[in-house]
Amino acid sequence: MAKLSVNLIAAIALAGMFAGPAMAQQSNNRVDAKTDWSIFVEDNPTECWVVSAPKSTVNTRDGKVVAVNRGDILIFVSFRPGTNVKGEISFTGGYTFKEGTTVNMRVGSASYELFVDGDYAWPASIAEDAKITTSMKRGATAVMTATSSRGTVTEDTFSLLGFTAALEEAERRCTQ
Repeated sequence: MAKLSVNLIAAIALAGMFAGPAMAQQSNNRVDAKTDWSIFVEDNPTECWVVSAPKSTVNTRDGKVVAVNRGDILIFVSFRPGTNVKGEISFTGGYTFKEGTTVNMRVGSASYELFVDGDYAWPASIAEDAKITTSMKRGATAVMTATSSRGTVTEDTFSLLGFTAALEEAERRCTQ
């Protein structure tokens, strides 16, 4: 969790509601939305990020679909010019990930592994962030498959409609 800033963590609760008008009323840092992605900006320190919630989720245990309680399920791409962060991808599945596992991210025919730390997962490097971002710009969906600390396998499908426009807007706002 060391990669996430305090402001980004605080925004997670708000971002869980990003899809509806209630979000705009409860958050002063949501500045825009592009189809299925919202754009947030924090001023002190300067941070910009795009975030989306999944369009569908499937939870399985022992090969059977099960109902489970999960927190916010979100994928982010962040820019923090003060720390030279440009396009950092992160994912939270709404639970603590099983230790020793990775999150598989599929965008089209490309597949990536994200390393877990508690409730969050990230690519291994800045270069991997860039590869994934390029895939997301070209793709229609991103599918995140992970395992919870309780052994539940989750598959979350995110729409990439509006991703490129949202990403460009966040990057523009954080490089002015």
